[in-house]
Amino acid sequence: MRMSFLKSLAVCAAALTLGGAAARADDAVTFSIDWLPAGDKAVPYYGVQKGLFKEAGLDVSIVVGRGSSDVVTKLGTGAVDFGTGGLSALMQAAASDGVPVKALAPIYTKQPDSNFVVEGAGISSLKDLKGKKVATGTFSSSNVAWPLVLQSNGVDPASVTLLKVDPGALAPMLATGQVDATIGWMTVAPGFVAPLKEAGKTLKVIPWSEYGYQGYGSTLYTSDRMLKDKPEVVSRFVAAYQKATEAAIADPVGAAAALKAMVPEVDVVVAQAQWEASIPLMVNEVSKADGFGKFNDALLKSTWEWVAKAQNFPLDKIDPKALVAKGF
Repeated sequence: MRMSFLKSLAVCAAALTLGGAAARADDAVTFSIDWLPAGDKAVPYYGVQKGLFKEAGLDVSIVVGRGSSDVVTKLGTGAVDFGTGGLSALMQAAASDGVPVKALAPIYTKQPDSNFVVEGAGISSLKDLKGKKVATGTFSSSNVAWPLVLQSNGVDPASVTLLKVDPGALAPMLATGQVDATIGWMTVAPGFVAPLKEAGKTLKVIPWSEYGYQGYGSTLYTSDRMLKDKPEVVSRFVAAYQKATEAAIADPVGAAAALKAMVPEVDVVVAQAQWEASIPLMVNEVSKADGFGKFNDALLKSTWEWVAKAQNFPLDKIDPKALVAKGF
């Protein structure tokens, strides 16, 4: 009788232990993308929808940022825990004021900045833009490097007419011939295809990475606070994010569908094309040589040199390697 009672107690204790473990909440973290939801931002949505963050014991909430600098600011103030944005924005912030934010892993190992032109219009290189009219988004991060990219290719920036407009006007302006070229990330090129097709035109992309603009683009960030207080959470997040990235690369249809499931207004066809356009920025000779998600010192230095020249910082203002979190 006593033995039966003790066994019952043991069973109850085990049940309570298991129940407590099952009920234990996942670590809640907030992740900020750096611009409006689109196909190139599919990874965190894929990670949530496929349960990859859940498997890592993470409850991830996704918020929308207003540019890379905005994400860096939110991380620095503790408004979010993780985020993505251009590495140049972090470098600029670190050189200007210092910021308690670190880079965890490169996402784009090639710069995404490009010129969009019309096939057959006589523009096949940056030098062909002399005397042309080019439109860009008013607050595009590409605008900072634009004069330097032209100069490094023997083009006087003053020889090109630059118009700063609302980003939504770029595709229509190119399609209707109001401008000869536009500036944009390769990842948004799919959104130009339909407007140009309606005008009987075909899009041609001129990547700046083919003209000497080398460095890291989109990067995974976190705050010094997270690194100090929750390093184990950071480790799990990085591993889950990498797993989600690799899975989404292998599953473009699923990547677009995951985004659509959480952001219904997204055009799933365009989203898939945008995601596929971003893959060469992640999977290329750089990532294959260095390993997925790893920085190399030479490319860090190159990224910083472009930022320093554009912002008139002395090259010894910061050590770019010091901006990378160690051990992740």
